[in-house]
Amino acid sequence: MGQDKMINILRAVERHEIDVDAAMKKLTEKGKGLSFADLDLERQQRTGYPETVFGEGKTAEQITAIIEKFRENEQVVLCTRISPAKAQSVSQKIAQTKYYRTARCLVVGSPMTPPSDSYIAIVSAGTSDIPITEEATVTAETFGNRVERVYDVGVAGIHRLFEHLDVIRGAKVVIVAAGMDGALASVVGGLVASPVIALPTSIGYGSSFNGLSALLTMLNSCAEGVTVVNIDNGFGAAYSASLINHM
Repeated sequence: MGQDKMINILRAVERHEIDVDAAMKKLTEKGKGLSFADLDLERQQRTGYPETVFGEGKTAEQITAIIEKFRENEQVVLCTRISPAKAQSVSQKIAQTKYYRTARCLVVGSPMTPPSDSYIAIVSAGTSDIPITEEATVTAETFGNRVERVYDVGVAGIHRLFEHLDVIRGAKVVIVAAGMDGALASVVGGLVASPVIALPTSIGYGSSFNGLSALLTMLNSCAEGVTVVNIDNGFGAAYSASLINHM
């Protein structure tokens, strides 16, 4: 529950508009009223970030109901892995929505305010990695971070990377997305002083095994300061980067 809503409930008790029992019921509400979901309405109080809606496997009607419940608490709502058809359906029922087609993300409400001038650099090896890096970008910006994109600078043409080193080195944390051989994360890890979050993508030919090769390369990196998230998990990479950037 958002702080503003808690204050309003307590003031209603003060004005004798509701009794203590009714106030306690409202204050301890945990997403009841949805038969298919038990929402974590207190997550932002505990962690600083509201619960994110994962769209795959959910109907547009379920996503809409979940968003409406979250919006009662005046939270920004981030929905990931949302198809264009689902986004259109949800947007027809809920105001103040913005759909990012490339990232497959839907944002409802106003993004959180960036804490400072620090930023996250999001680096991609190739253009084919952009849908995953855009999921990371939308996540980071929704959670109150400034993002600098550095795209298509993979090791096959490594001179392109050096043209952007000032931007990459200036970041508080760097996300590096790569498929194929996944080598870019190790290269960047050896060039910067900030933490690097390696993001393997499922881009590549048959023996890349839908990103497994990139994942194993990144897990076996000899560059210090490189940590790894799961294949195509742009959301997870950006969430961790946001925690670091907000420190």
